[in-house]
Amino acid sequence: MTTTTPSLTTKKNLVVTEYGKQNMFPYEAPMQLQENYTNYPEQAEKSNGRWAMIGFISLILSYLFTGQVIPGVF
Repeated sequence: MTTTTPSLTTKKNLVVTEYGKQNMFPYEAPMQLQENYTNYPEQAEKSNGRWAMIGFISLILSYLFTGQVIPGVF
């Protein structure tokens, strides 16, 4: 029993170069526009700033309560 695979020449996006090589280009998905798109760099910058403030406040609190910058290390 033999199994057959679909031939490469049956594909619609097959291109043969001048050297006889076959180049298969991937299917390109159509563009999709989102209505409520948020600006990712702006959101990332806000998030980074907020996490930095949380870290700085926790650093100050740990220094106030223990007298060390990083308890157990410094």
